[in-house]
Amino acid sequence: MSDPQYDAKLDASPNPADECRAQLAALIPEAFSEGKLDLVALKRALGESVVIEGGERYALTWAGKGNAYKVLQTPSSATLRPERDKSVNFDQAQHVFIEGENLEVLKVLQKAYFGKVKLIYIDPPYNTGSDSFIYPDRFQESKEDYLRRINDLADDGTLMREGFFRKNSKESGHYHSNWLSMMLPRLYIARNLLREDGVIFVSCDDNEVHNLRCLMNEVFGEENFVAQFVWKARQFTDARATTNVSTDHEYLLAYSRASDFSLRGIERDESKFANPDDDPRGAWMSRSMLGLATKDQRPNLHYEIIEPNTGRVFPPNPATGWRYSEEKMKEMIRQGRVLFPAKDDGRPREKKFRQEMQSEFIAFRSIIDGVHTADGTQEVRELFGAEVFSFPKPSGLIAQIAEQVLGDQDVFVDFFAGSASSFDAIARLNARNGVMRKSVLVQIPELVAPDSEAAKAGYTTIADIARDRIRRVIARTRESADLVSMEPKDIGFKSFLLAPSNFKQWRGDGIDTPEQLAEQMQMFAKSEKEGSSRFSGEGGLDLQEEIG
Repeated sequence: MSDPQYDAKLDASPNPADECRAQLAALIPEAFSEGKLDLVALKRALGESVVIEGGERYALTWAGKGNAYKVLQTPSSATLRPERDKSVNFDQAQHVFIEGENLEVLKVLQKAYFGKVKLIYIDPPYNTGSDSFIYPDRFQESKEDYLRRINDLADDGTLMREGFFRKNSKESGHYHSNWLSMMLPRLYIARNLLREDGVIFVSCDDNEVHNLRCLMNEVFGEENFVAQFVWKARQFTDARATTNVSTDHEYLLAYSRASDFSLRGIERDESKFANPDDDPRGAWMSRSMLGLATKDQRPNLHYEIIEPNTGRVFPPNPATGWRYSEEKMKEMIRQGRVLFPAKDDGRPREKKFRQEMQSEFIAFRSIIDGVHTADGTQEVRELFGAEVFSFPKPSGLIAQIAEQVLGDQDVFVDFFAGSASSFDAIARLNARNGVMRKSVLVQIPELVAPDSEAAKAGYTTIADIARDRIRRVIARTRESADLVSMEPKDIGFKSFLLAPSNFKQWRGDGIDTPEQLAEQMQMFAKSEKEGSSRFSGEGGLDLQEEIG
């Protein structure tokens, strides 16, 4: 006979704290005694000099940080309910959309996707003072009270959001703390999902970039910082009345799972190379030989270049000098690597051969330009015929990132999906080069404003908008398929809804007498809920196979 308490916990997600203890025990077994961590033994194993005993130190802390870790360490008993009627090509689809609170969803996904995700991109609330999001703001309440409060169930059995999806006002005494408490557990589980060669990109702006950088240092490790990209989001200036400064940029913070991570880089434009003079050294391109230093800074780069055949003299630019020293320049002239201009007022240029290039790729720049927020708005207009979502990220921005990281069959995750711009990006990339990148998107069913364009168009929640955009992108991809860009046979998506477990949950609170205990045990004579229908993906069991 099965134990009802055991059966009731079959669906629970992993506890990160338990996993950390297990890893530490495997690495330093002598630091544990009778199942408990022995700090003296741990310090002895690591060396006394590397342990901070107390006092002042550099650290990021905030009101509620301890509670945020408690929420992280509490397993989820939720499951994912498949919604075939809202899906497209469910059985063959390689893409997934999940409607639900993203922390609970991440906990459910963790068992199946631990260490399997190549790229995570998220666009969380920027904490501008008008954002709404989930956070444990009652800093004195117990973990049990918090979990009880957020796990109230709606009549249809889905997880309620009333009472914990709240606006974080700047007038709040814990304005930054609330945002950090929201982000910490989600980033922690995101790290667990990444492969060893995986990376996460997080969009943000000036409101929290300083705190986010410190938080990601704590979660991912400062040594795994990749870059702080600056994205020129605004196409046209719009100065603030108070400062007369137009803030045209946003940021993308990138952190890797391991410190040896590298982006792919931008492929060189091969069209710039040619061989019009049939040089036996192969194709070449012409490039400037101007330097970057004045004569005071680098006097050895300021000299006259003399063309051997004509005796023409080309003086240096006073502000820049030449790229190479005089000795190096003379050697290049002897080797036929310097191109002299037809006109006397021109400047000599370098003949750079393709075979001398170290790589077919050049570095991915830390400043991203050429795609703007307005492009995202236009994409939504074209798909929906109305602006059903405000300030969506342009798919071109996300596509640039995805192209740097993802290969065939790699998994992409976005758990702040919004209007599903990231699916649009992945679908465009897949259609362009025939590579199957898989995506998992998560969006909470946040209600749209009653007087919004989205409401007028018939949408109730942002999750509805995201799901419909995915459908429209799939339809567009099928319509545009031709002999060159063929429609993938498994294009489609599986839709899931975050829901309570089909197993009854053991509640130890409120049991004070033998009679109450007997009543609770009687309820678990059959541990599965009445009317429940279990599927293979529930609670992480065969979940990856079920959702792709």
